[in-house]
Amino acid sequence: MKKYSAFPYVIWTFLFILLPLLLIGYYSLTVKNSQTGELVFSLANYVNLFNPLYLKVFLNSVYLAGIATVICLILGYPMAMIISKMKHSQTVLLLFILPMWMNFLLRTYAWMAILGKNGFINQLLSLFHVQMELLYNNNAVLLGMVYNFLPFMVLPIYTVLVKMDKSLIEAAYDLGCTPWRTFRKVIFPLSLPGVISGVTMVFMPAVSTFVISDLLGGGQSVLIGNLVQEQFMKVNNWSFGSAISVILMLLILMFMTLLHRIDRKYEGGTK
Repeated sequence: MKKYSAFPYVIWTFLFILLPLLLIGYYSLTVKNSQTGELVFSLANYVNLFNPLYLKVFLNSVYLAGIATVICLILGYPMAMIISKMKHSQTVLLLFILPMWMNFLLRTYAWMAILGKNGFINQLLSLFHVQMELLYNNNAVLLGMVYNFLPFMVLPIYTVLVKMDKSLIEAAYDLGCTPWRTFRKVIFPLSLPGVISGVTMVFMPAVSTFVISDLLGGGQSVLIGNLVQEQFMKVNNWSFGSAISVILMLLILMFMTLLHRIDRKYEGGTK
Protein backbone atom coordinates (compact mmCIF):
# COMPACT_ATOMS: atom_id res chain seq x y z
CA MET A 1 0.00 0.00 0.00
CA LYS A 2 1.42 3.36 -1.05
CA LYS A 3 2.21 5.73 1.81
CA TYR A 4 1.70 9.46 1.48
CA SER A 5 3.80 12.07 3.20
CA ALA A 6 2.12 14.36 5.70
CA PHE A 7 4.61 17.15 4.95
CA PRO A 8 2.41 19.04 2.42
CA TYR A 9 -0.48 19.06 4.89
CA VAL A 10 1.79 20.37 7.66
CA ILE A 11 2.97 23.20 5.37
CA TRP A 12 -0.59 24.00 4.34
CA THR A 13 -1.76 24.04 7.98
CA PHE A 14 1.09 26.31 9.01
CA LEU A 15 0.71 28.79 6.14
CA PHE A 16 -3.07 29.11 6.07
CA ILE A 17 -4.09 28.43 9.69
CA LEU A 18 -1.28 28.78 12.23
CA LEU A 19 0.61 31.68 10.65
CA PRO A 20 -2.46 33.99 10.36
CA LEU A 21 -3.40 33.16 13.96
CA LEU A 22 0.15 33.91 15.15
CA LEU A 23 0.14 37.24 13.30
CA ILE A 24 -3.22 38.21 14.80
CA GLY A 25 -1.98 37.23 18.27
CA TYR A 26 1.22 39.24 17.76
CA TYR A 27 -0.57 42.39 16.62
CA SER A 28 -3.10 42.12 19.45
CA LEU A 29 -0.28 42.31 22.01
CA THR A 30 1.40 45.37 20.53
CA VAL A 31 0.78 49.11 20.31
CA LYS A 32 2.52 51.72 18.18
CA ASN A 33 4.93 54.00 20.02
CA SER A 34 3.81 57.59 19.38
CA GLN A 35 7.42 58.85 19.27
CA THR A 36 9.31 56.19 17.34
CA GLY A 37 6.38 54.60 15.47
CA GLU A 38 7.60 51.13 16.44
CA LEU A 39 5.39 48.37 17.77
CA VAL A 40 5.97 47.64 21.46
CA PHE A 41 4.51 44.91 23.68
CA SER A 42 1.40 46.01 25.59
CA LEU A 43 -1.89 44.71 26.96
CA ALA A 44 -3.56 48.08 26.32
CA ASN A 45 -5.67 46.68 23.46
CA TYR A 46 -7.31 44.12 25.74
CA VAL A 47 -7.76 46.66 28.55
CA ASN A 48 -9.45 48.96 26.04
CA LEU A 49 -12.03 46.25 25.34
CA PHE A 50 -13.51 46.83 28.80
CA ASN A 51 -14.72 50.23 27.64
CA PRO A 52 -18.53 50.25 28.22
CA LEU A 53 -19.06 51.22 24.58
CA TYR A 54 -17.27 48.11 23.30
CA LEU A 55 -18.85 45.86 25.91
CA LYS A 56 -22.25 47.05 24.71
CA VAL A 57 -21.31 46.13 21.14
CA PHE A 58 -20.19 42.66 22.24
CA LEU A 59 -23.38 42.04 24.20
CA ASN A 60 -25.53 43.31 21.33
CA SER A 61 -23.71 41.02 18.88
CA VAL A 62 -24.13 37.94 21.07
CA TYR A 63 -27.77 38.85 21.74
CA LEU A 64 -28.71 39.30 18.07
CA ALA A 65 -26.73 36.22 16.99
CA GLY A 66 -28.38 34.17 19.75
CA ILE A 67 -31.89 35.33 18.83
CA ALA A 68 -31.21 34.68 15.13
CA THR A 69 -29.95 31.17 15.98
CA VAL A 70 -33.06 30.38 18.04
CA ILE A 71 -35.37 31.65 15.30
CA CYS A 72 -33.48 29.63 12.69
CA LEU A 73 -33.83 26.52 14.87
CA ILE A 74 -37.57 27.10 15.41
CA LEU A 75 -38.14 27.61 11.67
CA GLY A 76 -35.50 25.22 10.38
CA TYR A 77 -36.26 22.07 12.37
CA PRO A 78 -39.90 21.66 11.20
CA MET A 79 -38.78 22.62 7.70
CA ALA A 80 -36.09 19.92 7.73
CA MET A 81 -38.60 17.35 9.02
CA ILE A 82 -41.13 18.21 6.32
CA ILE A 83 -38.51 18.05 3.54
CA SER A 84 -37.08 14.74 4.85
CA LYS A 85 -40.52 13.11 4.62
CA MET A 86 -41.20 14.27 1.05
CA LYS A 87 -40.99 11.87 -1.85
CA HIS A 88 -38.63 14.06 -3.87
CA SER A 89 -36.84 15.50 -0.85
CA GLN A 90 -33.51 16.11 -2.62
CA THR A 91 -35.18 18.18 -5.35
CA VAL A 92 -37.08 20.24 -2.76
CA LEU A 93 -33.88 20.74 -0.76
CA LEU A 94 -32.12 21.91 -3.90
CA LEU A 95 -34.85 24.49 -4.51
CA PHE A 96 -34.56 25.58 -0.88
CA ILE A 97 -30.82 26.22 -1.05
CA LEU A 98 -30.94 27.69 -4.57
CA PRO A 99 -30.89 31.32 -3.32
CA MET A 100 -27.55 30.55 -1.62
CA TRP A 101 -25.98 30.30 -5.07
CA MET A 102 -26.59 34.01 -5.45
CA ASN A 103 -24.01 36.43 -4.07
CA PHE A 104 -24.42 37.11 -0.33
CA LEU A 105 -24.19 40.87 -0.89
CA LEU A 106 -26.91 40.84 -3.57
CA ARG A 107 -29.26 38.84 -1.33
CA THR A 108 -28.84 41.41 1.42
CA TYR A 109 -29.29 44.34 -0.98
CA ALA A 110 -32.56 42.75 -2.10
CA TRP A 111 -33.94 43.18 1.41
CA MET A 112 -33.09 46.89 1.29
CA ALA A 113 -35.38 47.16 -1.74
CA ILE A 114 -38.12 45.24 0.07
CA LEU A 115 -37.89 47.03 3.44
CA GLY A 116 -37.04 50.56 2.25
CA LYS A 117 -39.32 53.60 2.49
CA ASN A 118 -40.35 53.10 -1.13
CA GLY A 119 -39.96 49.34 -0.94
CA PHE A 120 -42.43 46.60 -1.70
CA ILE A 121 -43.84 46.30 1.84
CA ASN A 122 -44.33 50.04 2.36
CA GLN A 123 -45.97 50.36 -1.04
CA LEU A 124 -48.52 47.77 0.05
CA LEU A 125 -48.98 49.49 3.40
CA SER A 126 -49.48 52.83 1.67
CA LEU A 127 -52.74 51.47 0.27
CA PHE A 128 -53.99 51.57 3.88
CA HIS A 129 -52.29 54.94 4.52
CA VAL A 130 -49.65 53.32 6.74
CA GLN A 131 -45.91 54.00 6.62
CA MET A 132 -43.36 52.06 8.68
CA GLU A 133 -39.62 52.37 9.29
CA LEU A 134 -38.52 48.82 8.54
CA LEU A 135 -34.85 49.49 7.76
CA TYR A 136 -31.90 50.60 9.88
CA ASN A 137 -32.75 48.90 13.16
CA ASN A 138 -32.01 45.66 15.01
CA ASN A 139 -35.14 43.99 13.64
CA ALA A 140 -33.95 44.48 10.06
CA VAL A 141 -30.52 43.07 10.97
CA LEU A 142 -32.19 40.09 12.66
CA LEU A 143 -34.32 39.47 9.58
CA GLY A 144 -31.23 39.57 7.36
CA MET A 145 -29.43 37.08 9.61
CA VAL A 146 -32.33 34.63 9.64
CA TYR A 147 -32.81 34.86 5.88
CA ASN A 148 -29.14 34.37 5.02
CA PHE A 149 -28.28 31.71 7.60
CA LEU A 150 -31.47 29.61 7.77
CA PRO A 151 -30.20 27.08 5.15
CA PHE A 152 -27.19 26.42 7.40
CA MET A 153 -29.63 25.21 10.06
CA VAL A 154 -31.84 23.16 7.74
CA LEU A 155 -29.09 21.25 5.90
CA PRO A 156 -27.39 19.45 8.84
CA ILE A 157 -30.72 18.65 10.53
CA TYR A 158 -32.13 17.30 7.25
CA THR A 159 -29.02 15.15 6.75
CA VAL A 160 -29.47 13.51 10.16
CA LEU A 161 -33.25 13.09 9.86
CA VAL A 162 -33.14 11.50 6.42
CA LYS A 163 -30.66 8.87 7.64
CA MET A 164 -32.54 8.12 10.87
CA ASP A 165 -33.64 4.52 11.46
CA LYS A 166 -37.41 4.69 10.94
CA SER A 167 -37.92 1.39 12.80
CA LEU A 168 -37.11 3.18 16.07
CA ILE A 169 -39.97 5.62 15.47
CA GLU A 170 -42.32 2.75 14.59
CA ALA A 171 -41.28 0.91 17.76
CA ALA A 172 -42.08 3.99 19.84
CA TYR A 173 -45.57 4.16 18.34
CA ASP A 174 -46.06 0.41 18.88
CA LEU A 175 -45.18 0.88 22.56
CA GLY A 176 -47.94 3.47 22.93
CA CYS A 177 -46.01 6.74 22.62
CA THR A 178 -47.90 9.78 21.42
CA PRO A 179 -46.44 11.76 18.47
CA TRP A 180 -45.15 14.46 20.83
CA ARG A 181 -43.56 11.92 23.21
CA THR A 182 -42.00 10.09 20.26
CA PHE A 183 -40.50 13.34 19.04
CA ARG A 184 -39.22 14.28 22.51
CA LYS A 185 -37.83 10.86 23.43
CA VAL A 186 -36.70 9.44 20.09
CA ILE A 187 -36.54 11.85 17.14
CA PHE A 188 -35.04 14.93 18.78
CA PRO A 189 -32.29 13.12 20.78
CA LEU A 190 -31.24 11.22 17.64
CA SER A 191 -31.20 14.42 15.59
CA LEU A 192 -29.23 16.37 18.20
CA PRO A 193 -25.89 16.12 16.31
CA GLY A 194 -27.55 17.85 13.35
CA VAL A 195 -29.08 20.47 15.64
CA ILE A 196 -25.72 21.22 17.25
CA SER A 197 -24.04 21.46 13.85
CA GLY A 198 -26.79 23.79 12.64
CA VAL A 199 -26.61 25.99 15.74
CA THR A 200 -22.83 26.27 15.34
CA MET A 201 -23.06 27.03 11.62
CA VAL A 202 -25.60 29.80 12.24
CA PHE A 203 -24.19 31.38 15.40
CA MET A 204 -20.59 31.71 14.18
CA PRO A 205 -21.27 33.77 11.02
CA ALA A 206 -24.11 35.67 12.70
CA VAL A 207 -21.98 36.90 15.61
CA SER A 208 -19.16 38.01 13.28
CA THR A 209 -21.12 39.45 10.34
CA PHE A 210 -20.68 43.07 9.29
CA VAL A 211 -22.31 43.24 5.83
CA ILE A 212 -25.85 42.65 7.15
CA SER A 213 -25.52 45.21 9.95
CA ASP A 214 -23.92 47.71 7.55
CA LEU A 215 -26.64 47.48 4.91
CA LEU A 216 -29.77 46.72 6.93
CA GLY A 217 -28.65 48.39 10.17
CA GLY A 218 -27.40 51.53 8.44
CA GLY A 219 -24.87 52.24 11.19
CA GLN A 220 -27.58 52.15 13.85
CA SER A 221 -26.75 48.56 14.77
CA VAL A 222 -23.00 48.06 15.36
CA LEU A 223 -21.75 44.50 15.79
CA ILE A 224 -18.34 42.94 16.54
CA GLY A 225 -17.71 42.44 12.83
CA ASN A 226 -18.26 46.15 12.22
CA LEU A 227 -15.70 47.01 14.92
CA VAL A 228 -13.09 44.73 13.35
CA GLN A 229 -13.77 46.12 9.85
CA GLU A 230 -13.57 49.69 11.13
CA GLN A 231 -10.26 49.14 12.93
CA PHE A 232 -8.62 47.51 9.91
CA MET A 233 -10.14 49.44 7.01
CA LYS A 234 -10.87 52.93 8.39
CA VAL A 235 -8.94 53.65 11.60
CA ASN A 236 -5.90 51.59 10.49
CA ASN A 237 -5.47 50.32 14.05
CA TRP A 238 -4.56 46.72 13.30
CA SER A 239 -3.50 46.05 16.88
CA PHE A 240 -6.89 46.81 18.40
CA GLY A 241 -8.68 45.08 15.51
CA SER A 242 -6.57 41.97 16.15
CA ALA A 243 -7.42 42.06 19.86
CA ILE A 244 -11.14 42.18 19.03
CA SER A 245 -10.65 39.25 16.62
CA VAL A 246 -8.90 37.20 19.33
CA ILE A 247 -11.75 37.80 21.78
CA LEU A 248 -14.26 36.89 19.06
CA MET A 249 -12.40 33.63 18.37
CA LEU A 250 -12.35 32.81 22.09
CA LEU A 251 -16.08 33.53 22.30
CA ILE A 252 -16.79 31.17 19.40
CA LEU A 253 -14.51 28.48 20.90
CA MET A 254 -16.36 28.72 24.23
CA PHE A 255 -19.67 28.39 22.43
CA MET A 256 -18.46 25.36 20.46
CA THR A 257 -17.09 23.74 23.64
CA LEU A 258 -20.44 24.19 25.37
CA LEU A 259 -22.29 22.61 22.44
CA HIS A 260 -19.79 19.74 22.34
CA ARG A 261 -20.41 19.00 26.01
CA ILE A 262 -24.17 19.00 25.45
CA ASP A 263 -23.70 16.62 22.53
CA ARG A 264 -21.58 14.25 24.64
CA LYS A 265 -24.10 14.41 27.47
CA TYR A 266 -26.95 13.25 25.23
CA GLU A 267 -24.70 10.77 23.47
CA GLY A 268 -24.04 9.12 26.80
CA GLY A 269 -27.76 8.77 27.40
CA THR A 270 -27.99 11.19 30.30
CA LYS A 271 -30.59 13.95 30.59
